[in-house]
Amino acid sequence: MKFAVVVFPGSNCDHDAYYAVEHVLGQEAAFVWHKDTSLGGADVVVLPGGFAHGDYLRTGAIARFSPIMQAVQAFADAGGPVLGICNGFQVLLEAGLLPGAMLRNRSVKFQCEHVFVRVEQTHTPFTMACRQGQVLRIPIAHGEGNYYAEPAVVERLEQNRQVVFRYTTAAGEVTDAANPNGSVHNIAGLCNERRNVVGLMPHPERACELAVGSADGLLLFDSVVRALTQGVLATAR
Repeated sequence: MKFAVVVFPGSNCDHDAYYAVEHVLGQEAAFVWHKDTSLGGADVVVLPGGFAHGDYLRTGAIARFSPIMQAVQAFADAGGPVLGICNGFQVLLEAGLLPGAMLRNRSVKFQCEHVFVRVEQTHTPFTMACRQGQVLRIPIAHGEGNYYAEPAVVERLEQNRQVVFRYTTAAGEVTDAANPNGSVHNIAGLCNERRNVVGLMPHPERACELAVGSADGLLLFDSVVRALTQGVLATAR
């Protein structure tokens, strides 16, 4: 199974994602430059974290115009599994593959720490190996992770079960104190209506081995391998 890790100028978690896939998960990974126009026959696409194009203008605002994004859009439209992590999530929002936008953290500070997120939905290719309600310990590292959408959009996301991850306490309780950035409804990650595109602010690729504090993030990568192996999703080459 082949993972394409898209690299933008300023990406700094591309090697983390590559390592998680190639050396921990044991699957094939390949870097895809933002000026490329092909995903090289990938089965899964990962948009990694970092500061694409220096986050100038707005996070993800310039990256959305990269040539590779046309291929990512086509891949997603064909049902292919796409995972956007942190800055990758921001790029998916700017590109319109997911609804909403990111604001500055309510603390107006860059926050780098482990947080707890509750798995709200398991019917996505990146969560099917999880239990609904399972609490994962995964790190965050962002300055603009305050998810926002108009109330009507948030209501629709909730009704459609598109909220995939929510910030909680270690016990799985939704509290304001457990929300590290002020995201509406404690939203840490969501999916599109078709459920094949998932974006989240925490970094699962940085939580794939116990030596770094948590291996909970590996569940997301295990999930998509299982989804494709079991034919839950058809590849979109």
